[in-house]
Amino acid sequence: MSSDSKMKLITSNPKLWIVIGVTVAGAFIITAETRRRRSKGILIVKEDYGVFIQRFELLPFPQPPPPAAKQPLSALTFAVNDVFDVKEYVTGFGNPDWKRTHEEAGKTAVVVTNMLKNGATCVGKTVIDELSFGITGENSHYGTPTNPASPSYIPGGSSSGSAVAVAAELVDFAIGIDTIGGVRIPASFCGVLGFRPSHGVVSTIGVLPNSQSLDTVGIFARDPSILHRVGHVLLHLNPVEPRRTRRVIVADDLFQLSKVPQQKTVYIVSKVTEKLSGYQALKHMNIGQYILSNVPSLKYFHEQISNLQNGTYTLKALTAAMLLLQRYEFKTNHEEWINTVKPKLGSDVADSIHAVITANHDNIKTYYKVRTEMRSALRSLLKDDGILVVPTVADASLKLKSKKNLVTEFHDRTFCLLSITTMSGCCQVTVPFGKHEDTLIGVSFIANHGADKFLLDTVLDMYQSLQGQVSAVTNLPPSLDLNGNLDASELLKEKGNAAFKGRQWNKAVTYYTEAIKLDESNATFYCNRAAAYLELGCFQQAEEDCTKAISLDKKNVKAYLRRGTARESVLYYKDALQDFKHALVLEPQNKAAKMAEKRLQKQVS
Repeated sequence: MSSDSKMKLITSNPKLWIVIGVTVAGAFIITAETRRRRSKGILIVKEDYGVFIQRFELLPFPQPPPPAAKQPLSALTFAVNDVFDVKEYVTGFGNPDWKRTHEEAGKTAVVVTNMLKNGATCVGKTVIDELSFGITGENSHYGTPTNPASPSYIPGGSSSGSAVAVAAELVDFAIGIDTIGGVRIPASFCGVLGFRPSHGVVSTIGVLPNSQSLDTVGIFARDPSILHRVGHVLLHLNPVEPRRTRRVIVADDLFQLSKVPQQKTVYIVSKVTEKLSGYQALKHMNIGQYILSNVPSLKYFHEQISNLQNGTYTLKALTAAMLLLQRYEFKTNHEEWINTVKPKLGSDVADSIHAVITANHDNIKTYYKVRTEMRSALRSLLKDDGILVVPTVADASLKLKSKKNLVTEFHDRTFCLLSITTMSGCCQVTVPFGKHEDTLIGVSFIANHGADKFLLDTVLDMYQSLQGQVSAVTNLPPSLDLNGNLDASELLKEKGNAAFKGRQWNKAVTYYTEAIKLDESNATFYCNRAAAYLELGCFQQAEEDCTKAISLDKKNVKAYLRRGTARESVLYYKDALQDFKHALVLEPQNKAAKMAEKRLQKQVS
């Protein structure tokens, strides 16, 4: 039909004009509503948080028949990011031009097959930074996955989709790639566990390379037991290993570089290691100075870094070595394709890729020498029983579409922390550590190359206690800030006392209950909760708490007084009288006990 004929049909049919009018009006309303929401700062979260590039289902291999045990990952779901081959799907590398110019994979990546063999179900491929070359998690072609904890902030990258899939509870665990931070950064920003295994211990067959000397397959999980199980499958670990005493070392200088609060972190870790068996007292060190003394090849980067005698500048030199090595290998891997296809890249990625492809590299052997020396230095420091505690990233998550100067500064500061594990090849787990200034933070535990089971066992051992302490000290009122001596349970008791004085009895019960969870052997916590229960008229609970307090401390006068009050309130006068008499034995001049004794003697006579 010609355009003139179409026009005649439209003008002769008033119903079509009505439809067109409604459609245009609807489009106008939608546009206006979108603008209004944007102006008010309201973010509309995409379906599935914008995580998936492709949804599909790869079922696990058949389960063994009974009486054989179930496969270790049975009933778990997972996702992989867009660098892992899946048979009959094109691996897209986060870029449409890459996907357009490559064929479907003939085989599924070894690591994915391993998960399927052990009972897990794969549900799709997730978004990554373009060409896996970025750490913000933003992708101009496929969109940026929405950080469930902070929707207006970046999720971190490169494995942003996998991290968000776990944080949003769309899957039980996810697989990502960590070259210079691609698992650790998004895990920290999204508030989940992130594990970068020792370099070279997990197969990268069927994984698109960024930089082979640094690429490592990593895991995201919410639950430490799932991280532990997946880690054992991924690394083919023996389930049993002799328990070793753990040396925990805090890298003080790295916390000075970071906005992660050092005092809070040291306090939490020290309290946990004190209470758990098999941990030595916390030690402290300056890791920058240690690296300066033990990695002599960093002197080559003196020309690029102005003051190598300073530990901070040593970390900048290490960062320079890491980035040069990554870019050299990325260029070797992908220069021909980039020059031939001239792919359309996002503006933030295009400049970086252009710089990589046009760069010349001198003294390449030095890049690899630094890597070798770093592994040796960390081996000497950590041996088979050491755990290094560091902030995962230096700064809070950036806002989406931040200005270039802020992104550059974020890169520079973050790479200083990430370069230690990246260049040594050690294994690292980032653990959620609550919030600081309304932003999620992560603290990392690093073990020697090859000590992956030791690290996973340590995280599983510490996790529950760590989270208990984190929840206790996060968002404390300024008047109850940490002083280095007060236990987290004591802080909760103080918050309970403040609520009690404010006549907020239910809130006081909640705080005392949380304190008891952290320390079940403290008679005062039970006794104080009993006082709040008395105010609420919960006399049976008050009596039970006082009885528990007395079992822990036979000389707790307040517990006898409060139990006596509870018993008197429910007309158990003889039992109440005995409690007040016990109080007077312990404290003969106690006026409240004297008055109660006199009153109750009249009741029982």
